[in-house]
Amino acid sequence: MKTLTALSESVMDLDLRTPDPETEQEIPHTGVANDHHADGSRIGSLFDANRLDHFIEKDGQRFAGTHLIIDLWDASRLDELGHVEESLRQATEAAGATLLNIDLHYFTPNGGVSGVAVLAESHISIHTWPECGYAAIDIFMCGDAEPSKAIGVLETSFSPGSIEVGEHRRGVIG
Repeated sequence: MKTLTALSESVMDLDLRTPDPETEQEIPHTGVANDHHADGSRIGSLFDANRLDHFIEKDGQRFAGTHLIIDLWDASRLDELGHVEESLRQATEAAGATLLNIDLHYFTPNGGVSGVAVLAESHISIHTWPECGYAAIDIFMCGDAEPSKAIGVLETSFSPGSIEVGEHRRGVIG
């Protein structure tokens, strides 16, 4: 039984079916509130050990992902569309994430760039103000991706005079 669209399967190679712990047969997630495993736990619930949600377990917490808020000051090349795109590609690769699409917009007359790299693990977005040497970047990733590894790529790409990084765990459930 197919549980994903052909596009999702080809792009992300994911399978959202859950094996029944007793029979090892796959049970599709239907979203119906009373779908339960044989042990009584609800299929797809946040506490289902068989759930393939790509939540992270770290330092005794379970959470959806890590969100980095990054400010680059006195940065360069913020008005170069091709350079911004390549920097997003390299940051994605450094973090061990899967790039699905990049969409960027170039603003005139100041040359600012806004856009997003859509990832299987979530996204990297960027908004630049080249006239101020400033870029606002956020990186949100779940699963095995390591968003902090993208920071070095951004520093190399944009040569900021200073960088500020904030980290927030999204979707903490325990």
